[in-house]
Amino acid sequence: MPYKDKPIEKKYFTIGEVAKDLGVATSLIRFWETQFDFIKPKKNNKGNRKYTQDDLKKIKLVYHLVKEKGYTLQGANDHIKKSSGGIQDRSEMINSLKKIKGFLEDMKSQLP
Repeated sequence: MPYKDKPIEKKYFTIGEVAKDLGVATSLIRFWETQFDFIKPKKNNKGNRKYTQDDLKKIKLVYHLVKEKGYTLQGANDHIKKSSGGIQDRSEMINSLKKIKGFLEDMKSQLP
């Protein structure tokens, strides 16, 4: 029974799940697809978007630059193009730092 220890990782996410995870409207995700040419989710026969883990990383990077750092759409596009080789690394680093921050905040709240 070695399969019980391995967590199941979801391969595809709906636009609703992505929007809920980020706390934004689905229309914003669709809009970003038109503004950032590297966000290209797969679509099924009905035209419903299917986002992969890679798509999520890209969208989270856009979210970080636009919503958290205050970049304009053009500024975020320019920033990403300048550092195109590091998009994945930056996205992973941002997510890791957010997890560490949350962990440290939890520890701080438990201090007397």
